[in-house]
Amino acid sequence: MRGATILVFHMERAKEKQIRLLCRRLNIEVIKVTAGDYQQKIGSLAGIVGFAKEAVEESDEFDGEMLIFSGMDSAAVDRFLAEYRKDGIEPVSLKAVITPHNIFWTAEKVYRELEREHGSLH
Repeated sequence: MRGATILVFHMERAKEKQIRLLCRRLNIEVIKVTAGDYQQKIGSLAGIVGFAKEAVEESDEFDGEMLIFSGMDSAAVDRFLAEYRKDGIEPVSLKAVITPHNIFWTAEKVYRELEREHGSLH
């Protein structure tokens, strides 16, 4: 099982580099997820024991960015977000923590759900 990990989706190269530098300082692994894996379960993408990659169809690219946190408690996520802001990295609207519920969802389902929730709040 992996330790602290952040899954990065549809991120512009320069911003991804900033996130990778921050994560290196905080000892967090970064996994870039591409459209070819958007139909994979989140547990598989995060390398969680018991989840294997499946043969899936490639999806269309997401319209926006998304971060998913794995193996991080709320204090670790809060620390990451505080350092993220301190470093002046452009915000990412769609963020989630892997839960016992969404671990079985595909990346696309998590994205659509976060997009829906974000839209209803704004």
